Amino acid sequence: MSKRKSIVSAFGDIRSTEGARSPDVKDMPADDKPKTNRVAAGIIGTTQRTLTQIREERDALLAQVANSSRVIELEPSLIDASPFRDRLPDDDDSEFENFKTSIFEEGQKVPITVRRHGETQDRFQVVYGHRRLRALKELERPVLAIIADYSDRDLVIAQGIENANRQDLSWIEKALFAEEMQSAGIKPKDIKAALGIDDAEVSKLRSVLKGIPKPVIEMIGRAPSIGRPRWLELAASIKGRSDLSKIERTLSADKVLKMTSDERFLAALVSLTAAGPTRAPHKQASLDLGEVGSMTVGAKSVKINLEKKHSEGFSKFLETEIGELVERYKRSLLE
Repeated sequence: MSKRKSIVSAFGDIRSTEGARSPDVKDMPADDKPKTNRVAAGIIGTTQRTLTQIREERDALLAQVANSSRVIELEPSLIDASPFRDRLPDDDDSEFENFKTSIFEEGQKVPITVRRHGETQDRFQVVYGHRRLRALKELERPVLAIIADYSDRDLVIAQGIENANRQDLSWIEKALFAEEMQSAGIKPKDIKAALGIDDAEVSKLRSVLKGIPKPVIEMIGRAPSIGRPRWLELAASIKGRSDLSKIERTLSADKVLKMTSDERFLAALVSLTAAGPTRAPHKQASLDLGEVGSMTVGAKSVKINLEKKHSEGFSKFLETEIGELVERYKRSLLE
């Protein structure tokens, strides 16, 4: 799927709208609320849009921002998140805190895009700008926004397009978001286009969600470094309720709760793949290291016996290289 310039990036070049704030929507006359501030129906309608049309509409929204009458000011308490979640919580909030600090110091430079709530007309839902909304809520500041007409289908596809242009979703977040789109009645071709995946990848996403219940995935988290092979391995390792109970106990342990989501995933996988009490005792194995010596591998130990002429040199070499070997081993666990 080809990538066009993200609306967030494009909006970043515009500064003229920051000072143009309209009255709070709840204080405006009824005749002025939706029809003077919403993008014209000819630009954003509720018809079945193609992906190309949605991209073009975002460009049209960008052009309209230059007209300050299209940007309104809303109280953040009136705005809800999208009903379709596409991200799991981050392990580290430091990046968001830096983002919030920049808004505190420089103000909101990029309007968010919202749609009217389907059931409550005086409330709104975010189309683009969840992080900006969260920051402004925490800072207790009003939100600059554009109102657009988006159906549920348009909303989830727009989120997929925007995520492709921003930070990529982790593999398991793609799986969860694909399920959200499918539950909303989005056609398979639109799901594939929005996430930039093919039929084979859709099948793998579904197989993992079939094998691993959503509550377990949420306990693990977004696991940004864990790709498809590891998630498939975990799903294949779960044979029944007893395995799920074992994973849940592992993930509920205090020391595991303090881990990153990548580490929690590995802990869950190890809980199923580690040697159990019914397995045969681990036999020691000897490896010939040639003229350097030999190595004996046991259940919980590795012993290296060196020839006299190599004992000092190889020991120093191993001391120098052991750090990189450990890092390579840890990286291999994430592949």
